[in-house]
Amino acid sequence: MYPGSFDPLTNGHLDIIQRASKVFDMVIVGVLENGNKKPLFTATERLEMIKEVTKDLENVKAEAFSGLLVDFAGQHNASVILKGLRTVADFEYEFQMALLNKALNPNYETMFMMTDSKYSYISSSMVKEVARLKGSLDGLIPYSIIHKIKEKY
Repeated sequence: MYPGSFDPLTNGHLDIIQRASKVFDMVIVGVLENGNKKPLFTATERLEMIKEVTKDLENVKAEAFSGLLVDFAGQHNASVILKGLRTVADFEYEFQMALLNKALNPNYETMFMMTDSKYSYISSSMVKEVARLKGSLDGLIPYSIIHKIKEKY
C-alpha cells in the first residue's frame, strides 16, 4: 500500500511506484481524499493520472480512499505500508505516522523507500507553484500528464 494525496503525481512518486513494483507482488496506490485539504485535482482526476502513467505496470493499481489508512489497507489485505522519503524532514513526519499506524493496527509494517536523488527536491506543492507561474514542468512530473496541470492554470 503506497498512500498519498498525489496532487499532482510527481516524478518522485512515480519513481517510488516503479521501484516498488519490482519489490512487491502487488502495489496499491491509495489516493487520499482529505476533507481538510483543498486539492487542485479531484480524487477521480488524480486516479486517472496515476492510471495513465502506470498502465504498463501490471502489478500496480490505484484507488481512492478516505478515513484511516490502516482500515483501507485492511480492505485490501495489504501487509506493508510503503512511504516515500525525500529528506530527513519527511522521515520525521512519516516516522510519527508509522508509529501511529502501528498503534492503530500492529499487523502493519511501514517500509520507507528513498526517492532517487534526482527527484529529492520535487514536491507536489512546488509543482503547483511552478505551474501557476507558467514555468516549465519538464522533469518534475510525467510528461504524459503535463497538459492536465497546465489546463488547471
